Amino acid sequence: MNGNPLYHWVALAVTTVLVLPIPVAILTGWTPSWIPVRKRAGMRLRAYGTLCLYGLVLANGVPRVADASLGTVMTWMNVGFGFIAAACVLFFLAERRDAGHRSRTEERPPATDAGS
Repeated sequence: MNGNPLYHWVALAVTTVLVLPIPVAILTGWTPSWIPVRKRAGMRLRAYGTLCLYGLVLANGVPRVADASLGTVMTWMNVGFGFIAAACVLFFLAERRDAGHRSRTEERPPATDAGS
């Protein structure tokens, strides 16, 4: 059922190298210079959402590497759906925070004098 554990080890290693460093760095206070200023309000929420996606990879990969039973693998796959839902909520909240930040920081057009 679980297949060759080598494939799962490779997937876990690649995901750890590619997905984990940037969210951890953001949560420690680093902000990437390539992120636009208007998107920086929700950076911490995006970092937590990305860590939820990494948790999904762990929840699906670790039981398979351990050659767990079908019931255990299915249970952890269902836990992975919780990680997906949490990531979706966090990404949505990050967008809302960015939208709120943009609306507060945009310049308002000058008021016109209707009486003259």
